[in-house]
Amino acid sequence: MKKITTALIALGATSALMAGVNAAACKGCHGQAWEKKALGKSKVVAGMSHADITTALKGYKAGTYGGPMKGLMKGQVAKYSDADLEAFAQTIGK
Repeated sequence: MKKITTALIALGATSALMAGVNAAACKGCHGQAWEKKALGKSKVVAGMSHADITTALKGYKAGTYGGPMKGLMKGQVAKYSDADLEAFAQTIGK
């Protein structure tokens, strides 16, 4: 049983790393369960679909999406590939 638990933990960590996105940095503003409006201004990520999250993240990267957090988010996602952003959205979206 211990080996199975360890394997599942490793798989979860690997999945997070494969996404390439630093979720800890995101959670600093959006909350551990994605329940906060970042800096009191953004949408709450919890409950968003992976498609909506992907659209937002790729749009921030391109500079074509967003309201008051557009400039800050563009800097946060600029270093990630579209594939990284898609994989990350799959891990946190519904």
